[in-house]
Amino acid sequence: MSKSRMKWMRLGLVLVLGLLLLSDAPKTYAIEAAGPTAQTDPVTQTDTNTTTGDTIYLPMIAAPVGQTTAAEPSTPVQSAANTTNAVGIICTYGASPNPTFTLTARDGYITLPDGNTAYMWGYAEGSNSFQHPGPVLCVNEGDTVTVVLQNTLSEDVSIMFPGHETVLANGVQAQPQFDGGGNLTSLTNVAVANGGSVTYSFVAGAPGTYLYESGANPRKQVSMGLFGALIVRPSMGADFAYNRADSRFMPAEEFMVLLSEIDPYQHQAAENGAPYNLNNYKPRYWLINGRGFPDSIADNFAPWLPTQPYGALARVHEFHPNETLPPSDPNYHPYPGMIRYLNVGTEDYPFHPHGNNGLVIGRDGRALEGATGQDLSFEKFDINIGPGQTWDVIFKWYDAEQYNATTNPVPVTIPNLPNMVYGTFYGGSPYLGTTGAIPTGGEGLNQCGEFYIISHNHALYQITSWGVNMTGPITYLRVDPPLPNNCP
Repeated sequence: MSKSRMKWMRLGLVLVLGLLLLSDAPKTYAIEAAGPTAQTDPVTQTDTNTTTGDTIYLPMIAAPVGQTTAAEPSTPVQSAANTTNAVGIICTYGASPNPTFTLTARDGYITLPDGNTAYMWGYAEGSNSFQHPGPVLCVNEGDTVTVVLQNTLSEDVSIMFPGHETVLANGVQAQPQFDGGGNLTSLTNVAVANGGSVTYSFVAGAPGTYLYESGANPRKQVSMGLFGALIVRPSMGADFAYNRADSRFMPAEEFMVLLSEIDPYQHQAAENGAPYNLNNYKPRYWLINGRGFPDSIADNFAPWLPTQPYGALARVHEFHPNETLPPSDPNYHPYPGMIRYLNVGTEDYPFHPHGNNGLVIGRDGRALEGATGQDLSFEKFDINIGPGQTWDVIFKWYDAEQYNATTNPVPVTIPNLPNMVYGTFYGGSPYLGTTGAIPTGGEGLNQCGEFYIISHNHALYQITSWGVNMTGPITYLRVDPPLPNNCP
């Protein structure tokens, strides 16, 4: 999405979002939780990149899987220059079964929705420049993972891998670190300040979604930005969340909601090398994938956000079960989408996709199942993610009422123009794939009759930027019309 369009969105979205956030009235179309399926067919979609060391991109929808040329483990494997996909999770792979990643602790700045900037720390890939958040590391179940941490910051830093056992540091068991007075300084081995390095290794165990984050003074360093996401793919294949047939999803509809917060006074103190009293800690910014709205729905690697590479817009097509369409049909869509939620903040984040009762299938890197494999998944209207937690959720969108302008019109009398407010993304028609007239002066950002369904943090004070309303962790689910269509 262009920068000029983003500028006009800032002006037109505030009123529309305010109305949306105050109401969850029944929708014409529905997104429902994707319950367990009976699919037991063997995995036929293999990810060849997991054995070559390539970085691949897992788009949310309507974009082919792209890849870059292979890179040595100690060199950057992803950059804005070699990324062309606009939306979706950007996954960084090493060469399975022994992937190696180099992460460098750096400092830099990010742009916030109210026009301010914030001084940050972050894990960058190899010799790449600062980015926020850290890269999404994707590995396979059973891989022996090596992470080399290099430190350019002025204090010791480290990386912890919660949920993984027997982590080694420089070849021996990782251990908490203490100063000469016996005070705990880090929960694991560190890369010392100004050029130090440490090498971690572990076996990727249970599949699922994990955080990686600093264990050195974490109350400061995680808040400053030293964190990222780690995804472990199951042995059943990259289109499964877990080693369960009912966890299969459309690999082109997988995306991430990584939620975080910023206290600008803490960051200012770190920038100036000054102490900060954590008793005064108070977040004033909340972010999704390192951005606030409306930047959150801009493309990956948007040029005006050079240090914030990851967007949060999702794109899906209508769910069709196997018996509805043949596999040869371009709209064949037999599996749900996948959302990976992560919280690196200090408080609960009740994230709410409108019209979406997601099916929670796993938490903290563990499938929700009983001792003998019983399905313990459950529906949630609001995904209330606690500090340090990760939740895996699948969902499906479908046309619940089968509305049609001719045979089954929407039973609503459209008000006169003076009594209406046209939403920024409204295409002039309530029917998917159909556009209509937009009043003179309307925004007209709809491209092809697609639908937009808002998702946002339901603690409304958290969707602000130092008091500026309708910013923070907000994004959209975009539903594209059936194929073929004229969507860009």
